[in-house]
This record gives sequence, C-alpha cells and structure tokens, in this order.
Amino acid sequence: MSRNNDERTGALPSAEPPLAAADPSPQQNNSIGLNFVVPTEHVELPSRGQFYPEGHPLRGEQTIEIKHMTAKEEDILTSRTLLKKGLAVDRLLQSVIINKTIKADDLFVGDKNAVIVAARQSAYGDEYKTKVGCQVCGEASDFVFNLSTHVHAHPEDAEDPEFDCTSSGTFIIKLPKTGFSAEVRLLNGKDEKWLAKSMEQKRKARLGESTLTDQMRLFIVSVNGVKDRTQINEFVNAMPAIDSRHIRRVYKQLSPNIDLTQDFVCAECGAETKMEVPFTADFFWPQ
Repeated sequence: MSRNNDERTGALPSAEPPLAAADPSPQQNNSIGLNFVVPTEHVELPSRGQFYPEGHPLRGEQTIEIKHMTAKEEDILTSRTLLKKGLAVDRLLQSVIINKTIKADDLFVGDKNAVIVAARQSAYGDEYKTKVGCQVCGEASDFVFNLSTHVHAHPEDAEDPEFDCTSSGTFIIKLPKTGFSAEVRLLNGKDEKWLAKSMEQKRKARLGESTLTDQMRLFIVSVNGVKDRTQINEFVNAMPAIDSRHIRRVYKQLSPNIDLTQDFVCAECGAETKMEVPFTADFFWPQ
C-alpha cells in the first residue's frame, strides 16, 4: 500500500481554503514549487521473513518497503556500463529499497523476484507484452501477461511436502536411491550472480556446462551430517540421476517464490499450456 505523501512531508490540510497568491515579482519567478515526494509501497515477501539468519534486517518481516521507480532508475536501466556488466537490475533494486541496510544480493531469490515485479508494476503497469514460444509447436507469438494475478508459494503451503524444516532455516530432503539425507539452504542474489559468472567463464573457456551440479553444490549444506565441501562436491558428481532429479524437484517445492504462471493459448496450433512469465529484456524495457 502506498504511503500518503502528506504524511511523509508532514503537511496537514488547512481548515479553510488558502487565499489566492498575488502575482510574483520578477525576483520571485526563479523560485518554483516543484517539490514531489516519491510514493512508496510495502511488497509482500514470499518468504514471509522466515529462513533468514539471525541479524538479517528482513528476519521476521512480512514485507519490504520500496519506492516507485523514477527517471533516476530509468537512467540505471539504460546505463551501457551497467548493462554490459549485468548489474543494471541489481543496481535498480538497491536504488528502490528504502532500508539501505538491506542488500539486494542478500535477498532470497523468491523475495528478489517479488521486488522486481513490484518495481516494474509501479513504473509501467500490470500489463507485460512480450513474445513467447509455444511449448508444443515452437512458434513465437505476442502474449500479454497480467502481473497483478500472481500468487506466492511458501514451504508451509506445499501439498504433501517431501522435506523437513530445521530450526536453522534449512531443509532436509531424503534421497530415494541412496537413502541419504541432504540438508539444503535457500539461494540468494549473491548465489545467482556466482552461477551466472561461472556459466559465462565456462562458455568463454569452451568448457562443458555444469549448471545443475553447480547449483546443487551451492544449496547443499550437508549430506548425512557431513559438511566437508570436498566430500559434498564428490557426492554431487557421483549422485544417481534419480536422486539428482528428486532433490531439484523438491528444492523447487520448498523455495518461497512469486508464481506468475498463466494460461497460454497458441495462436498457431491452438495448444493450451501453462506459461511462466519470462524475465526477458522486454520486462523492464517495454516498447
């Protein structure tokens, strides 16, 4: 909900209408009252403030306050330097977050996504028009997503959960093939950056992609109580495929996030499918 601008400036309504001001003298013409307080809003966090470590400013907080995007944020989004380095969206988030002790890199991925969507809505509205590819025939067509029709996914709302929560904000997943218990944590913005950087380095070095195993190495905290990183990395490489698929599926189930999935009907083949909102360049740079 946006704050009232009068409350933020301390202005109170007058009991009587003000008198019309006299025409300003030439000396007064260079003083123009263009003061404007940028509205803010409180964005609901998919995590509900849970799972953050002790001392984190969002621990126990249901919402995060952000300001609406302005021309300053559009400058950030059009900065060639920031775009080239892949830092534009993160700088945008840091700019709109009111509490500067909160760092975008420390937000859980789901909470970060919720802030991104709210910032985009404040700037360009609920409609998001972009091109999407049909999952059946592969043809691309224009589609308009409604960003206001989203829901939040939270571990407590999971049907038939296949994980257990720990008191330290982590989760235990039982692996079907090995029978091992894997302890996992939620990934944050810093982890996303590391994964993207690692993928780019491997691409430049013409090495094979290892996105799935890299991600599991990041979120697995321990296996059967063993926390040694060398042993965990070796286990990830040798993990049976059925265990690998299970841990990734359950991890998605337990991760707090904003669900923007909407019904899509292909204009070419008529297939009806569920489509997730793609965070492409059109998201913050609408035509």
